[in-house]
Amino acid sequence: MKIIQQQLCIDEEGHGLRLDQALSIYFPDFSRSKIQDWIKQGFILLNQSAARSKDKVYKGDQVKLDVPETPQTFDRPEKVAFDRVYQDEHLIIINKPAGLVVHPAAGHASGTLVNGLLYQDPALEQLPRAGIVHRLDKDTTGVMVVARSLQAHTALVDALQKRSIKREYVAVVKGLITAGRSIDAPIARHPIDRKRMAVKAGGREAVTHFTVREKYRAHCLIDVQLETGRTHQIRVHMAHIHHPLLGDPVYGGRLTLPAGISAQLEQVIRHFKRQALHAWRLSFIHPITGKDLSFTAEIPSDLRSLITALQQDAK
Repeated sequence: MKIIQQQLCIDEEGHGLRLDQALSIYFPDFSRSKIQDWIKQGFILLNQSAARSKDKVYKGDQVKLDVPETPQTFDRPEKVAFDRVYQDEHLIIINKPAGLVVHPAAGHASGTLVNGLLYQDPALEQLPRAGIVHRLDKDTTGVMVVARSLQAHTALVDALQKRSIKREYVAVVKGLITAGRSIDAPIARHPIDRKRMAVKAGGREAVTHFTVREKYRAHCLIDVQLETGRTHQIRVHMAHIHHPLLGDPVYGGRLTLPAGISAQLEQVIRHFKRQALHAWRLSFIHPITGKDLSFTAEIPSDLRSLITALQQDAK
């Protein structure tokens, strides 16, 4: 049995990059150091020949991965609370609560979604990132898909790369927006603050579509659909057009209270300490059965209370 056995063709996104750089784009669930290690061990072939990490790749080049099965995560299982929306032999659909970190990282070595998944399903240790194929920020809520088999994981990663997984969000933003639009602005790591992302020429392609669902006196409720899935993409893009998410501690700017708002709304805004963002629907084709699937998660109580207060104030 192999943990990865796949062939891919380099396209425009990887054209002209080093082999390890290109593969880190095509396989975002693996670190670049892990990919470099696989190349050194001969598990990755470029045009049917052994390659080096620094070798350049070009559009049309063929890459073959044949990586032996090894445990892919060494995180310890822990009992972590999250709701399962659906589960079968190949998939788990979860509703992630606010405050839950998806992957262990500096400052969050335990108590993550990965730890909780390993507690509930120890076999996920054999899959990259315990089967997680995409992520939500710590304080973003909503639906996520997790693979339970290698076949499903490979297919879902491919579907993400081909943009065939539909991810829909609802968000509350500052300011009044006349109409929805598409934001096509590349995103890269912030040049000074490495914990932040920013719109930057030469960054990775990032496309966000949104429509306005409701308008209040100084805020809007919007529906958002991702075409790409860059880190903090919705938060960065909405801040870029000067309509940051309400409550966003990183991209939202200082707290502002519109003049004349009700005491109830002021209290709700002051106590809303996370970005007002919820992944409410996830739609895709089942990687094994080929059936159309769509899963939803109700807007959580804190965001619902915020929306209700905005609606009442607008009246």
